[in-house]
Amino acid sequence: MTVKSLIASFTQQEDLNFLLTNRIPRAALTRFMGWFSKIEQPQVRDVSIACWRLFSDLDLSEARKTDFKSLHDCFTRELKPGLRPSDPDPQIVVSPCDAIVGAFGAIADIELFQVKGAPYSLLDLLGDPALVEQHRNGRFVTLRLTSSMYHRFHAPHDGRIEQVNFISGDVWNVNPIALRRVEKLFCKNERAVIRTRLDTGEALTLVPVAAILVASIRLHFLNLVFNAESRGPTMFHCDVTVRKGDELGWFEHGSTIIVLAPDHFEFCDNVVDQARICAGQPLLRRPATPAS
Repeated sequence: MTVKSLIASFTQQEDLNFLLTNRIPRAALTRFMGWFSKIEQPQVRDVSIACWRLFSDLDLSEARKTDFKSLHDCFTRELKPGLRPSDPDPQIVVSPCDAIVGAFGAIADIELFQVKGAPYSLLDLLGDPALVEQHRNGRFVTLRLTSSMYHRFHAPHDGRIEQVNFISGDVWNVNPIALRRVEKLFCKNERAVIRTRLDTGEALTLVPVAAILVASIRLHFLNLVFNAESRGPTMFHCDVTVRKGDELGWFEHGSTIIVLAPDHFEFCDNVVDQARICAGQPLLRRPATPAS
């Protein structure tokens, strides 16, 4: 048995995994990682990336460059041009990121779930009653980014970003083990609520949720970085036109994006529990004539 398989077997024990990734000083460790990952020293960088490879399925063959200044530079790497083309069908809303598909389905009034049997409410997640009304009985899908994945996220459709509400909070791990054990986890963690409106006028909301070791959420269109030092709720009004596939920002390390859509949208065939999906691939289909 290889060292990597031994580590995987060890950390897949639920009690141990939860202890090692949650019952620690989460905020302090996240702040430390934010500092440590930016150290531009070759030995620190090389040892850090080697350890990262040992604990994950990190594959840098798609990276635009092969020489990184720091661990942070590797976390937030660009890909070679053309590797994440967006589905050109105007009726398709694409995945904003590379991810594993988690919970998805219809929102029951204002209730959705992080895993089966673990509900939470739109109001707790969004903190905005008016936005809750726009997504009542709508659709949701949870997209989980692992530490080794491409960490940049993109516009899922042509439209306009109207507002961002940053909500400060905790940094619980967002893996399935923690989601089964921590009630309303997404509503406790630091997150950014990105309100967008499609070119047809329909509301589509993205909620990037931070997690342990995620030192920041960068939003290019605001030229802002939200991190463990940020305090919220803080609201930013904006009027930014985006095209499907435009880069919106990045995570550091790995986390989750929750996508909220209208009730008349349908999930595409590739949206299957625990399926891997890439940025630009079909996520939701809207009807040719939107419901009134």
